[in-house]
Amino acid sequence: MSAPSLPEELAQIFRPDDSLERQNEKLLRIASSLIRHSEAAAEPDAAGYAQFHHAAMLEDQVRTRTRDLERALDLLNISNAQLAAANRETGTARQNLAAAVETIQEGFALFDANDVLIMCNSRFNALLPDIVDRLVPGLSFTDYLQLVAGSQHLKMLDGMSRAEWIGMRQRRHDEHHFILTQPMGPDRWVQVSEHRTRDGGTAILQTEVTDLIRKERQERGRLLDDQAQILHSTLEHLKLGVCIFDARLYLLGWNERLAEFLTLPRTRLRQGMQFDQLFDLLTAQFDFPHGHSHHRLASWVRSVRRKDSFRTELQRKGSRQIYDIIAQETPGGGFVMSVDDVTAERHALLELSRANETLEARVAERTLKLEDALSQAERANSSRARFVAAASHDLLQPLSAATLYLASLQDEAMGERAQKTIDKVQRSLDSVETLLGALLDISRLESGNAAVSIEPIALGPLFDQLREEFTPLAELKGLRLIIRPATGIVMSDQIYLRRILQNLISNAIRYTASGRVFVGVRRRGPDWLVEVRDSGPGIAEAEQSQIFREFHRGGARSSASEGLGLGLAIVERASLLLGHQITLHSALGKGSTFAVGLKAGRAERPAVVPTTAAQLGRGEDEMSRTVLLVENDADLAHAMVELLEKWGLTVLDVPSGEAALDLIAETGLEPDLCLVDYQLGEGMDGIACLGALRARFGRDLPARLVTADRSEEVQERAAEAEIQILMKPVAPRTLAAFIATSG
Repeated sequence: MSAPSLPEELAQIFRPDDSLERQNEKLLRIASSLIRHSEAAAEPDAAGYAQFHHAAMLEDQVRTRTRDLERALDLLNISNAQLAAANRETGTARQNLAAAVETIQEGFALFDANDVLIMCNSRFNALLPDIVDRLVPGLSFTDYLQLVAGSQHLKMLDGMSRAEWIGMRQRRHDEHHFILTQPMGPDRWVQVSEHRTRDGGTAILQTEVTDLIRKERQERGRLLDDQAQILHSTLEHLKLGVCIFDARLYLLGWNERLAEFLTLPRTRLRQGMQFDQLFDLLTAQFDFPHGHSHHRLASWVRSVRRKDSFRTELQRKGSRQIYDIIAQETPGGGFVMSVDDVTAERHALLELSRANETLEARVAERTLKLEDALSQAERANSSRARFVAAASHDLLQPLSAATLYLASLQDEAMGERAQKTIDKVQRSLDSVETLLGALLDISRLESGNAAVSIEPIALGPLFDQLREEFTPLAELKGLRLIIRPATGIVMSDQIYLRRILQNLISNAIRYTASGRVFVGVRRRGPDWLVEVRDSGPGIAEAEQSQIFREFHRGGARSSASEGLGLGLAIVERASLLLGHQITLHSALGKGSTFAVGLKAGRAERPAVVPTTAAQLGRGEDEMSRTVLLVENDADLAHAMVELLEKWGLTVLDVPSGEAALDLIAETGLEPDLCLVDYQLGEGMDGIACLGALRARFGRDLPARLVTADRSEEVQERAAEAEIQILMKPVAPRTLAAFIATSG
């Protein structure tokens, strides 16, 4: 077989995918082929040598190229190593940056120049827990705004819609820098600041400013309260009836003398009242002299410039009373109006003429007055019980306010002398409450309007409360009070059973000079017998039938602080109402034992010991809770607000149910708790207000109806509406228990 020609052999050798080693091998074959070709020729030829020479040059070029390729490979390997090191350094730097960002106390996020999220820490939008898990790198800024707007925890600004909020944020995003305070969740705020970076990206910083806003709001409220108190004290010092209106003709302040002159209930005068409403009251009650003077007063009030003051006299319709009215403009466009009773001056001559009346006419007039007074006294005496029951609200209102004020002072730092004074005041209020409660109890029991609720009652928690209540009183007299722990469950009314035992223990301590008072419970067949024993002087057998009568004091001092002698009368009548048997065993010099027979019961649920105010915590959860207080009595509302805020709650207080609904509709806030007074003046009462609030927020809204009205009608209406009641005066322990169990 003949050797292949040179072109055929070259075609087999040169291929583009050969390695350098393979190319070297092929070049050697080329050189060898050329040598063989030149030797096989019949005659030496110059072309063969040229081919050989060309092959040698090719081999040298291939060798040079091989060295260049090797150097390039070395450089490539070095570059790859440097790139790997750079990648490792970049990864480390990214991890360090992420760790540093995570240590920032505020929420932080970084978007690149294309508005794509690069990174964010765990605190970013932490107050929107329903979207946090979807904030991942790669999210566009537009999608981020859609996520935030869709969160149920985001509160809209100024009532704007979610689409309007997104548009607002997008417009602000186009600015280089901006700061926005955004409400997030119930009563919480976040300050959002966006800053444009050098490369066109965006850094977002979120700082929670809830505590700062709350503090500013408290300081502002405290300042306004101080100013209002100064204004109120100044107005009350005046003997004139005074009211102040602002430039928009809204009532800013007034004194009680004005309400007396105009014979208006306190609820008719309220802050923010329009002048037209007061003007209607004036025209309805008084006659304006000189024809159209009432039009002149209205024109003067609505004048742009009131150069001169306005003055006129009014006479009450159907009466001889005359009042002098003076109105004067105040700086800022408002005005102050005073009302003075000048009846005595205007009728001085008339009074002198009456002095000339005959003695017979005077005697007849006085006789009629005396007969009328006697008739009124007889009617008042016959309706004593009804009056005491009906007046309970007005009597308990200031007492409840005073009790809450004292409770709010317990956490204040004060000297020993001030603390002793407060203790004395508290004891005095306790005495007043005890006496008033006794009067109300006896009134209800006499009138047959006492409403009772028979239910299972655990004696253990009840005995614990009595031990805590009476131990200091016994120690003050040097007595040993022993109240044995009890585990029994009885069927009775919670309020009246406690009142029965309170009166028995209080009487035992009052009439025992030395020794001890023992309270225990023991079985009597299937039922229970609660006994109160004392080491006092005892009761003679002839007197034992008299001690359950009203105002019988058994030889005790006639001091109001020692009681009115109603305790045992209440015990007897309440026990009769509840079906409990009362027994007495006593002898002179051997002490006394009162026993109450109680039916055994079975607990439907575990008894809960009420929480005290001191045990009510002030944790972060408690700080975030909001209480809606609807109370038209200013003093009681102020006292309750002060106590609740000392316990760490945020209080929204309004004077009426309508104002509460308007506030909810305006702010969109959902209160955590509601305390609503029953008697709110004109308009809806407390039950209607709670019904409207429940219709808005659901029947599971924690709420209490606060009232001093113990009538059966109120009890039935509240029960029908499934509303629980807090009776006035509201004890801080009871209020704290409601707050603690409503978390």
